[in-house]
Amino acid sequence: MAASIEDYALLSDLQSGPLISRSGSIDWLCFPRFDSPSLFSSLVGLENHGRWLLAPGHPEAVVEDWRYIDSTFVLETIWRTPTGVVQVTDFMPVGHTGSSVLRRVTGLEGEVGMYQELIIRLGYGTVVPWTRRIQDGTSPQGMVLLAMAGPDAIALRGPYLPEAHSHGHSGEFTVMAGDVVDFEFTWFPSHRPVPPAVDIDAALEQSIDYWSRWASHCRSDGPYGGAVKRSLLVLRALTNYETGGIVAAPTTSLPEEFGGPRNWDYRYCWLRDAALTLESMLTHGYETEALQWRNWLLRALAGDPEDLQIMYGIAGERELPERTLDHLPGYLDSRPVRVGNAAVAQFQADVVGEVMVALERLRLAGGKEDHFSWTLQQILLGFVEKHIDDKDFGLWEMRGEPQYFTHSRVMMWAAFDCGIRAVRDHGLAGPADHWERLRERLRAEILSEGFDPKIGSFTQTYGGGQTDAALLVIPQVGFLPYRDERMLGTVARLEEELLTSDGLLLRYRTETGVDGLTPGEHPFLACSFWLVEQYARTGRMADAKELMDKLVGFANELGLLSEEYATKEELMAGNFPQAFSHLALVRAADAMHGIDLLSLAAEEPS
Repeated sequence: MAASIEDYALLSDLQSGPLISRSGSIDWLCFPRFDSPSLFSSLVGLENHGRWLLAPGHPEAVVEDWRYIDSTFVLETIWRTPTGVVQVTDFMPVGHTGSSVLRRVTGLEGEVGMYQELIIRLGYGTVVPWTRRIQDGTSPQGMVLLAMAGPDAIALRGPYLPEAHSHGHSGEFTVMAGDVVDFEFTWFPSHRPVPPAVDIDAALEQSIDYWSRWASHCRSDGPYGGAVKRSLLVLRALTNYETGGIVAAPTTSLPEEFGGPRNWDYRYCWLRDAALTLESMLTHGYETEALQWRNWLLRALAGDPEDLQIMYGIAGERELPERTLDHLPGYLDSRPVRVGNAAVAQFQADVVGEVMVALERLRLAGGKEDHFSWTLQQILLGFVEKHIDDKDFGLWEMRGEPQYFTHSRVMMWAAFDCGIRAVRDHGLAGPADHWERLRERLRAEILSEGFDPKIGSFTQTYGGGQTDAALLVIPQVGFLPYRDERMLGTVARLEEELLTSDGLLLRYRTETGVDGLTPGEHPFLACSFWLVEQYARTGRMADAKELMDKLVGFANELGLLSEEYATKEELMAGNFPQAFSHLALVRAADAMHGIDLLSLAAEEPS
């Protein structure tokens, strides 16, 4: 059975993101990329769907400490048993040409009997590989456990290779004080030779150095500086170092409602999430990463603008068909387990606005446009104009009928607003007067159709009467000031309709049926962070601090946040760790600390 979501740690080599439980079991691993088929799938299945357990074998063994080394993704677990103490260090080499997980067991006191179980199931738990031991001159022990099936091959090195049994491999060994026992688990294409052994001492030093140096450039202070730094590290860990693509999460189908069907594959690059990540990176000193993402964007969007998608594969792939894996029972019996995402085909009218806002802030930070990037933005604005009268599926990827979502219309307004400023403030060429007419048309429409004077609030959809946490984005992009009476009225309505008894904000009321799914989900953490930002920008600092402290407290002891939080069960829910939650944390902390987000919403409407 999988552990609670909060009892997992993320490892990263900027290519893949395995999850390892507090109990020492790697229950989720996709090689060689975040979105590759998993070869350890017990997170959303059973143990026989693949895992690698390495832990003391004594039933009274307890975890005394579980931490990352400083600002890294090198995980240390201290185990105490009745006979001794050991430390297990888990990490992935960053920038290594291959795909490897390295595990080091160090004896600290006495002696400890260790147990490992290795069950490799390629293809999301469906393919049993052919395994054998082979001689290998580059391995210190001279032997490698080799597993192979189709295009995939795995090599396990170590002094105590597990023995085969009916459904996998297992073994025991003893570690004395002062002993160091290393294991290397490496994926490689099956048509190639087994890669040479990694120098684990050098790889550990290089990995610690990489993450520490990256974190040292982070501009973060104030009472939430530590949470901001860890959040930015998570965003970096979810970025492919070669392409610049940022995945929304490294997992699929961790449920928004335990036992329910709201289980989605988040291992892809949403333009919205990536654009918001770019803003956070810029604010905290990572201009190089922001430019890398812009270049990924240019490659992904190249082509006919009518082919624009809301998400892409890590290298810009467009084909992400959704299917269910019916052989997997799901996390806590939450079916179906999905791979791919049908939302890729949706029209979400807000996406271009998110991209344009991010690129505007990149300009403000000193990023230079080239002929390709500005031309692309003009084409995107043409796309918005062509679809200005089209309904959409909204920020939350509704699976009901398309509608006029107020947030989407605001983001269309923001797209034109950024285009106008690019011409008038930055000297770029473009039809600013024409874009201004479209912007003002949208503004008048939104204030007429998206605001209900009877309730004194903006509404989720035109004429719908219901609210939506996405309305908190309205002042973030400068459509209205944070203190505008219409925004304050909207906040009051959100507090009345969507605030739970535990003080967290729901996205919207699922029982209205607007999303076309069975009702029921837990509070989406990003929405509550948006509320913190709204409170902070309007002087409600006591409310902001109370909510912020609660939200930061929902992170596990490693500083990782999930998509949602089930307050009654006191459990994380949804895919993990979730980029959207972490980038919203950064924005909220910045607002509380008085940091200007480069292009903070004006105090007067445009």
